[in-house]
Amino acid sequence: MPRQLDLTALRSFAAVADAGGVTRAASQLNLTQSAVSMQLKRLEETLGLSLLDRSARTIALTAQGEQLLAYARRLLALNDEAWGRLTHPAFEGTLDFGVPHDIIFPHVPVVLQRFAAEYPRVKLQLHSLYTSGLKDMLARGDMDLILTTEATVDAGGETLRREPLVWVGAPGGQAWRARPLRFASCAHCVFKRPALDAMEAAGIPWEFAVDSISTAAIDATVAADLAVSVQLESAVPARCEAIRHCGALPQLPDHRVNMYIAPGPRAVLAERLAGFLRQSYGVAESLAAE
Repeated sequence: MPRQLDLTALRSFAAVADAGGVTRAASQLNLTQSAVSMQLKRLEETLGLSLLDRSARTIALTAQGEQLLAYARRLLALNDEAWGRLTHPAFEGTLDFGVPHDIIFPHVPVVLQRFAAEYPRVKLQLHSLYTSGLKDMLARGDMDLILTTEATVDAGGETLRREPLVWVGAPGGQAWRARPLRFASCAHCVFKRPALDAMEAAGIPWEFAVDSISTAAIDATVAADLAVSVQLESAVPARCEAIRHCGALPQLPDHRVNMYIAPGPRAVLAERLAGFLRQSYGVAESLAAE
């Protein structure tokens, strides 16, 4: 059965090594000299090794002691980091995080799980709304961090990914061949205007099949092969697919997944969440392709 090192004893050991003696180490640790000596003895007995060379006038480390000191410093630093992160008052409370419904998957659930594990004292509140609504809430101070889908990025924003819009239909569907082209879209969707402009420019007659605030209604209509919609390439809904139209439908512009952090007392905590989002989206790789 594996043995466990006593962090308190390791802290005393590291203090003795740094201070060059038990007396000064005891003063730094606010302990008695005998308490520090007992911790050192217990640590040596646990390991079955001599860690200090007591033959000289000043205390020196043995070869085994030098090796343990490197581990001790790493273990203590990790312990102190974890303790500070989990107990620091900046890392508690509520954080409001807004995301458009169509980009919640696949990145957001993974980020939420990781954030909850690392900051268990923070209540992370997820809000799903369209981009313009989220930006309004951020401006009012009702959001701490938001993701958006936009053609450009505003001042203070950061692009996490840039990718094309695609036409979306039912798997193996034929609705995209019909004229007028039946089109389904959310009332506030930022992708609606680019899609309509593209159809107008290409001379494709169209009509609304669904213009609703219900994304479920839109996805169901498209999955039933009664209409087409547009979506980011990475966010095609389940039971739908990107249409392989071989140029029969017009090219759509690229859009961005942007991130905005509100200033204020929770900005430090929001930045921790932002770091997880950057890692999940692979910012360096995606922006290098621009």
